[in-house]
Amino acid sequence: MSSFSIISHKIDPTRGEIARRPDGSIDDNDRVEIGPTDIAFAEWAALGLSAPTLDRMRSTRLQRIVSQLRKRDYAGVLCFDPLNIRYATDSSNMHLWITHNPSRAVFVSAGGYVVLWDLHHCGHLSEHLLLVNEIRMDGAGFYYFAAGDQEEAVAKSFAGQIDELLRTHGGKNRRLAVDKIEIPGLRALDAAGIEICNGMQLMEHARAVKGIDEINAMRCSLATCEIAVAKMRQLLRPGIAETELWSVLHAENIARGGEWIETRILTSGPRTNPWMQEAGPRRIAAGDLVAFDTDMVGPYGMCADFSRTWFCGDGRPSDEQRRLHAIALEHITTNMELLRPGIAFTELTQRGHKLPEEFVDQRYGVMMHGIGLCDEYPAIYYPQDFIPGAFDYILEPGMTLCVEAYIGAVGGREGVKLEEQVLITEDGYEKLTRCPFDAALIS
Repeated sequence: MSSFSIISHKIDPTRGEIARRPDGSIDDNDRVEIGPTDIAFAEWAALGLSAPTLDRMRSTRLQRIVSQLRKRDYAGVLCFDPLNIRYATDSSNMHLWITHNPSRAVFVSAGGYVVLWDLHHCGHLSEHLLLVNEIRMDGAGFYYFAAGDQEEAVAKSFAGQIDELLRTHGGKNRRLAVDKIEIPGLRALDAAGIEICNGMQLMEHARAVKGIDEINAMRCSLATCEIAVAKMRQLLRPGIAETELWSVLHAENIARGGEWIETRILTSGPRTNPWMQEAGPRRIAAGDLVAFDTDMVGPYGMCADFSRTWFCGDGRPSDEQRRLHAIALEHITTNMELLRPGIAFTELTQRGHKLPEEFVDQRYGVMMHGIGLCDEYPAIYYPQDFIPGAFDYILEPGMTLCVEAYIGAVGGREGVKLEEQVLITEDGYEKLTRCPFDAALIS
């Protein structure tokens, strides 16, 4: 185990955490944050946006986890999900790789003690995070690629560390929340006499309400996404391939310190119906609709998730194209007007805009969903998909949601996808998305 150490650093709230030399100058070869670039900071300043204060954001997140642990009387939570690790620590290391190679983990006690397990020789990546009390190398990887036929032995050793932490920080409380874990690890924890509880439920509820810094981070990520989408709009012309157009979002996001894209959903013409097809080599033709869903994990790891549908070319959209767009716009606008603190999720399902019958069969998977580091709790379903008792909760100020619609009939030539990102305020909601709709489809 590697002992926890702190590098010499100074917090600049406008630039994140920056490594500095003893004389105070910035050491550009030792930046401790992977975050936004100078391009992004300049664009946000021009838009009047405030960057988050990272140390305060991290502290607020940890406090929310601790509050949920105490509310449920759990001794701690053990997370393997990369987004939960990010939320608990703001530590970022190969997130996409970790989704299928679960080698990292974090333990948070009900008293706020944080232990991070990282990859071999990767402890230095998180040494600047002042709320992480210990960084331990290796040990959390007991899946087959890492441990082979010794999965059980490695898992037993890891469970021993968890048992030690629970005895030290939880006393007689043996209730441990776990978000997701490989089978050998679950069996090893069971064998150690640890009571496993629902860690994903705990973490989703902790993540649901955003503090001011998370909201500022989300505004910045959305601004970056909208700048990238504007460049896509400039480049949209007959003959461009779907993948060529989609690549612009990736490139502009990475150039500004963004992180990855969750999906690759951009389609054109007949590939817009049915929905959920991925960007391909098809060349977009004049008169086509082009529909996309950003699903962009931008700067600070915050998701910018909105959808637009555009008309390609200089001609006039057909009456049918404009009709589909009008119904989609009415759907999300009507549903947004329902949003306010205190309204029950079930009421949103019951009172939501009713889709015309021809579009019900190909409805989107949810009417609304939570958003933060990625798609999050809650899921607000259409009446046809409602699960009684699954989400008996209410909206609270500080929650952020995406309101969605897909309008495309079975057998129809095209479809329209629209989505807006919103913040629940003390007396209603604020639309966070600023990206315009296609004027040609509205006029």
